[in-house]
Amino acid sequence: MRPSAAGQDREAPDRLGYRGPSACAAAGITYRQLDYWARTGLVQPSVRPAHGSGTQRLYSFRDVLVLKIVKRLLDAGVSLQSIRTAVQALCSADLAELSDMTLMSDGATVYRCASPEELAELLRGGRGVFGIAVGAVWSDVEGALAQLSAERLDTGEPVPVAHPGDELARRRHRTG
Repeated sequence: MRPSAAGQDREAPDRLGYRGPSACAAAGITYRQLDYWARTGLVQPSVRPAHGSGTQRLYSFRDVLVLKIVKRLLDAGVSLQSIRTAVQALCSADLAELSDMTLMSDGATVYRCASPEELAELLRGGRGVFGIAVGAVWSDVEGALAQLSAERLDTGEPVPVAHPGDELARRRHRTG
């Protein structure tokens, strides 16, 4: 797993869950999009799905990363069928390998490139038009989530939001 660049007081990303509003804020999508994507199976929360009215979905770090990538692919005009294929690739990959992955697309198909050689081969074939470096999206999501509310997966306890410039809050957190 990639080391955390976010606040040092924060838990490892694979131990935290994020409710809908935090997932939306970090991914840059609306709650309506989040709800629609979950109901249609495009990106479902892997930690806790909604079970009827009043229950809250809980998204993992990977889920939020995938949400942000889906948003970027949609904004670039990639077909929904290709996006579904990309989501499957992102969800089936080891979390540790995601930060080195690049997704390339010609608008119709999304290609998963895990090495510079695969990327070069795709470009030599003349198919790649644009790419998304998953590691860069990872950093964006990690930075955004560090400023948003989360909860521990093992206990359900809320995790304090990191405020890097707030020395008093850090001191209170250490003594509490």
